[in-house]
Amino acid sequence: MFSDRDRPRWKVLGGTCRRALLAAMVGGAGLAYGQFVTPSAPAETGPNLPAQPIGRNDLLAVSVYGAPEFSRTLRVSAEGQIRLPMLRDRIYVLGLMPAELETKLAEALEQAQILVDPAVTVSIAEYQSHPISVVGAVKAPLTFQAVGPTSLVEALTRAQGLTDDAASEVLITRKASDGTPGVVERIPVKALIEGREAGLNVTLEGGEEVRVPNIGRVFVVGNVKQPGGFKLDGGAGMSVLKALSLSLGLMPYSTKVAYIYRHGDGAPQEIPVELQKIMDRKSPDVPMSANDILYVPDNRKRRATMTAIEKVVGFGIATTSGILVLGVH
Repeated sequence: MFSDRDRPRWKVLGGTCRRALLAAMVGGAGLAYGQFVTPSAPAETGPNLPAQPIGRNDLLAVSVYGAPEFSRTLRVSAEGQIRLPMLRDRIYVLGLMPAELETKLAEALEQAQILVDPAVTVSIAEYQSHPISVVGAVKAPLTFQAVGPTSLVEALTRAQGLTDDAASEVLITRKASDGTPGVVERIPVKALIEGREAGLNVTLEGGEEVRVPNIGRVFVVGNVKQPGGFKLDGGAGMSVLKALSLSLGLMPYSTKVAYIYRHGDGAPQEIPVELQKIMDRKSPDVPMSANDILYVPDNRKRRATMTAIEKVVGFGIATTSGILVLGVH
């Protein structure tokens, strides 16, 4: 025999509509109105994830003891609402903890005179509102859902670490309360990895973007010994003389003027650089920015002149030494 505690706690209002509704709900199980319904255990609804404030598109598992018709999974709408059957109004859940939503649902069911003292359980089956994005100079950029507090090092580890082109800082952008990007937090990579300051390994709770910028490069082409692209050295910067030293210096017959090609927001710029004056310390060194191209032209006229002189000098030396060989026709 069931006790009163085991019975479904339906509100009995003694009306034709109420009897018809109850009969319809138990009729599918082959029971007549007035018979007891054995309370069922809460339905299996998947993993019960750590409790965090409920957000848009999260999947909630709602279970009402003794009333399986209310036990189901519900997806939070874009407006932050869910809806249970037989409740006239949608329920706003955005920002609530699961325990707070349990109380709110129980009150709604009781106020609607559907259940008396209902026992409601809410758990998180799937988070969609706590994304953490890791992008930039990482080996495997990704976005994952935070199912609990996540450290910055853990987020970078999920992205399989930094690439060789990673800059010296990690940029963390947290969303403001209105959903717009907030203040950018800068974390030095070297100190973070070496663990010199525990406070640098900040906690991420979802909604953050972790960006690892690519280190800047400058490119040197033209009449130099080793053309190529060279990394900007942290905060030390880059200049024309430093770029030339990284490219192992000038080749013979270089012009006195080189050019920096810079691509900004507008049209590309061509900036003349007085190489000879800089090397003679008559002009200051010229700073370079990331993605600048330093082009050192070849003095073709001078090269042609010197080649002709070398041939004449070579011819004179050969005839003077008596080793000139004439072809026989």
